Amino acid sequence: MWMRQCDYDAQRGIRTPIPTRIASNEEFVPPPQSEELKRVESRVLEIGDRNAARLGLDRRGFFQTGAGMAAALLALNEVFGECYDVEAAEAADPKAFSERWPKDQFIFDVQTHHVDLSQKWYLGPDGKPTARFFQMLRPSLNVESSLEQLNRMHYVKELFGDSDTVMAIISGVPTREWDKNPLPPDQMVATRKYVNDLAGSRRVLSHGLLRPNLGLKELDELERQVKELKVDAWKMYTGAELGEKAWFLDDEKIAYPFWERTLKLGVKNVCVHKGLPLSAFNEKACTPFDVEKAAKDWPDLNFIIYHSAFRGSFWFGSGTGEKVPAPKNPDAQEIPWTSDLLRMLKKNPGIKNVYFELGSTFNMLSGSSPEKCLHMLGQMLQVVGPDRILWGTDSIWNGSPQSQIERFRRLKMTDVLKEKYGYPDLTPEVKAKIFGLNAARLFQVDVNAARKAIVSDQLTKAKEEYQRNPEPSQTQYGWIWVDESKTPSIPVGE
Repeated sequence: MWMRQCDYDAQRGIRTPIPTRIASNEEFVPPPQSEELKRVESRVLEIGDRNAARLGLDRRGFFQTGAGMAAALLALNEVFGECYDVEAAEAADPKAFSERWPKDQFIFDVQTHHVDLSQKWYLGPDGKPTARFFQMLRPSLNVESSLEQLNRMHYVKELFGDSDTVMAIISGVPTREWDKNPLPPDQMVATRKYVNDLAGSRRVLSHGLLRPNLGLKELDELERQVKELKVDAWKMYTGAELGEKAWFLDDEKIAYPFWERTLKLGVKNVCVHKGLPLSAFNEKACTPFDVEKAAKDWPDLNFIIYHSAFRGSFWFGSGTGEKVPAPKNPDAQEIPWTSDLLRMLKKNPGIKNVYFELGSTFNMLSGSSPEKCLHMLGQMLQVVGPDRILWGTDSIWNGSPQSQIERFRRLKMTDVLKEKYGYPDLTPEVKAKIFGLNAARLFQVDVNAARKAIVSDQLTKAKEEYQRNPEPSQTQYGWIWVDESKTPSIPVGE
């Protein structure tokens, strides 16, 4: 049966720094906990309980420290091999782990979300299905209480208080009518202004939402968002059937008028949801097969492929129940749909305007199958190099991004993979580009100027105050799959 991860954690008293189950936000079916992850969970609890006792802490208090994160990484290494750079001593001393943090990383998260409650979009019949979706991520006895946990204030806390993120792009989800949208473009831009005014510096950029399948009349809306809202980039969902049908990036009749207009208006970054086919989406339109022609025909646009086109149903099926065929070449660690995009780019080395965004994909793979994650990153580095991979986390749907940040900081390319496949090292320089320097270049952010402003702005001061007594949620949100026959009764809300 499906259960909410946070309910499961609360019932069992297990809130490990790195999830030991794959939680779904309903963009894919959550697989059962694998035998490997069962071993990881058992081992991290064993290490945690032993070291917590030595430090005079309870389990939860221990897992909120750097030592707790080190324990989780050690457990992953014991089960999956030496994929993370961590030492046993770091799990025994909370200060030891934090002392190895790079202090100057510019972490720019290009995929973040929250919801707005002021428009009461969730009260009408059209808004109730979306509200139920969000209530599953943050369970409560009533819908408004759930949505409050995904509001702007929680966004600021989990992103800028509980993580090392310094800049972000606020993104949205598609709807046909803005008054039925949980965060329409005007509210996304309002969040940009709110956070930047609060900080006294530029911390947040904003997507606009583009819907070419509503027809050419949508060109007026495109122009409104650019001229009035001054959006920084576009977010779009080719698989969302908002008009009569889904659409494709390379459709000369439907999409190309929008590419022409946005170039004239000076917005060049086009962020498109690919992979993770929601059950309500057109699955074919979520594949990356329309990227090649569009990228060739529009070389002055940057096509940023969100989720790296990862199908998200790697383990056993899609949101429609369809089974995933076995990889054509298991030894090469085929990553469904991501590998298709990589093959396309390898065949077309002249295409330089396609970028990979890691939101949700890195989170799933780095915690459940680190070697597959290394295969994915290794192949990306081989095909497009370190300059065309962008950091995104899909937060705050799944909670604070800090766990993902720590995993990427400590992830290392194994000697076996380097020797067998020729993958390059994940050097500090490569990680710095992925963490934020690549996005800064694309979005014309002066990193030196931003660092200087951020180090002394009001949001940094608020974080320093908060860190004296932090209260991270220390859980993962969304749905997991558990064996009901082996699990005690767990309340799931209404």
